[in-house]
Amino acid sequence: MGDLPLNINIQEPRWDQSTFLGRARHFFTVTDPRNLLLSGEQLEASRNIVQNYRAGVVTPGLTEDQLWRAKYVYDSAFHPDTGEKVVLIGRMSAQVPMNMTITGCMLTFYRKTPTVVFWQWVNQSFNAIVNYSNRSGDAPITVRQLGTAYVSATTGAVATALGLKSLTKHLPPLVGRFVPFAAVAAANCINIPLMRQRELQVGIPVTDEAGQRLGYSVTAAKQGIFQVVISRIGMAIPAMAIPPVIMNTLEKKDFLKESSGGSVLETTWGQFSQALALGDPRNERRPWLGAPLQVGLVGFCLVFATPLCCALFPQRSSIHVTRLEPELRAQIQAQNPSIDVVYYNKGL
Repeated sequence: MGDLPLNINIQEPRWDQSTFLGRARHFFTVTDPRNLLLSGEQLEASRNIVQNYRAGVVTPGLTEDQLWRAKYVYDSAFHPDTGEKVVLIGRMSAQVPMNMTITGCMLTFYRKTPTVVFWQWVNQSFNAIVNYSNRSGDAPITVRQLGTAYVSATTGAVATALGLKSLTKHLPPLVGRFVPFAAVAAANCINIPLMRQRELQVGIPVTDEAGQRLGYSVTAAKQGIFQVVISRIGMAIPAMAIPPVIMNTLEKKDFLKESSGGSVLETTWGQFSQALALGDPRNERRPWLGAPLQVGLVGFCLVFATPLCCALFPQRSSIHVTRLEPELRAQIQAQNPSIDVVYYNKGL
């Protein structure tokens, strides 16, 4: 048997990215949490396979399936533009396990101000890492810009959560359960543009169909950031809208009923143990199941919502030359008059 041919285009995903189904299959692979379990040696081996193949060197005995597997392992851990290894919790494969934990806790501990502040802070700290790790382009971002984006998003999320919490005090309990989602949506509208403000100042690289860089565009950066904000908010909707309805229903039933004095999810272990010891009829209810059940429901939603919402827009998005800045448009039309559409990495 001969070596693997060199005409396999691993610069692009394995599946057709012009269709939603093809993008969904791609992101189901990219966001696979099992990629987090790979060792540093496995990641480096995959990077060597990919870089060698791109350089025209085929690893002996390599099959096409193994090449694609190496490509997706490489993509899951290394930034597509800079080639840097992304910090573990900033990788797309960490989205489901991290978000199911943080979101589950935000939905669980939504009644008391200290816990609202704490979990919104944790969520925005995680989002800041993800947004920086998956930024588009190779333009550097300063520590000051990072700090401004982080503080602004955290402040916005906490203010939204506490403001809505006070407004929903006299409304049905179910309404209060949706406060964390409103805070997350507001924070995404603040965090992502601020974290990627460098791109809004100098632009992101735009290329022709073959990948040849043509210049930098702020217009493309705005379009890409808008798409990412929509995807992130859409990603949160199932995980933060479905579990509250289910939990609100369960808490009204004997199986998982709210105890007096607060949410069943905030019942302490000491109170539950005391109820068991005293033979309290509440011991037939299962308050200790509340938090893990909520986290599990969030995780189930995110397993599907994360890749499907990442697939809403092509990763390699396009924009018509006529929509670019006048200077860049004139430059492209002068040097490459046949080009009507340019492409850019929208980020995640």
